[in-house]
Amino acid sequence: MTEKPDLLGMTLEEAKTLAKDLGEAAFRGQQLYGWMQKGVPLEEMANLPASFRERLRTECIYRLPQIVQKQVSKVDGTIKYLVSMIDGECVESVFMRYAHGNVVCVSCQAGCRMGCAFCASTLRGRSRDLTAGEILGQVAVIGRDTGERIGGVVMMGIGEPLDNYENTVRFLHLVSKTEGLNIGLRHISVSTCGLVPQIYRLAEEGLPVTLSVSLHASDDGVRSKLMPVNKTYPIDSLLQACQYYFDKTGRRVSFEYTLIAGENDRLADAAALADRLRRTLRGPCHVNLILLNPVRETGLSAPRREGARAFCAYLEKRGISATIRRRLGSDIDASCGQLRRRHLEGLENRNLQEKS
Repeated sequence: MTEKPDLLGMTLEEAKTLAKDLGEAAFRGQQLYGWMQKGVPLEEMANLPASFRERLRTECIYRLPQIVQKQVSKVDGTIKYLVSMIDGECVESVFMRYAHGNVVCVSCQAGCRMGCAFCASTLRGRSRDLTAGEILGQVAVIGRDTGERIGGVVMMGIGEPLDNYENTVRFLHLVSKTEGLNIGLRHISVSTCGLVPQIYRLAEEGLPVTLSVSLHASDDGVRSKLMPVNKTYPIDSLLQACQYYFDKTGRRVSFEYTLIAGENDRLADAAALADRLRRTLRGPCHVNLILLNPVRETGLSAPRREGARAFCAYLEKRGISATIRRRLGSDIDASCGQLRRRHLEGLENRNLQEKS
């Protein structure tokens, strides 16, 4: 049985070909494509013939996410979305305003199987991968909901992008199409917990995106405790892959380092991190320090901000570019996975009440 065509995952040329295959002129495919990039449901694509829309509805799949819930920060206007896919799976996306433009953080999987100790996204494991169209759809529906131009994307929501490699790369091609959303690849960051073979593979794709590596420790023992992936791909092998990525793309690698009280936040940890980066990497890098967003189940907490400032200052003194990430949406569920987790808990409680 042949799978139905996934409309939102199509290029313009593929949409034109589909229109012709369904007995319509090619320009109908162009109209369809334009509507989809704006996050418009099929029934609202007013200039498409009703018969064409009906065939699209029955013979294709339109995986446009639906907004289930959104939280708007009163502090900085950040908007956190819970969006539902066509099978009911929910993920989170975030709209953020910066001086240089608007950025959307997207999810790439429903849940995550990486098992990082501090992350809410992984508490229930991974349900499934998202398609390239479902990832693109998050950007499209948020652009429509806000009515604002989106100039950048970070793949730092729920899931591990390089664990969903094919759909991640397909999404990068789709979102950067000049006839589509036209978001430049240099304005896109792809996060990874450190899947080394896929980093080498991404380096060969010819996509000048920023690689953002979740490091979170300078010592293999600590990192393996926080991030199980380190048992398979320890820090030295990860940093070698990062160096290769820089050599192939010329793009500076960014390291995410979440400061966790009593785990990795001492000045001795900063010294060890500086030593390791300077010893292993030849090219430039940047360390993005993040104060942990506490998740109830983990029992972990954030250090004081003055400790984070001292950590950052030490790295800078050692010649390592570093900043403390500005905490957007501090008055809403800023940590990825928390909104989805509460939604799933609510569904489970409702089902239990209905059965009792």
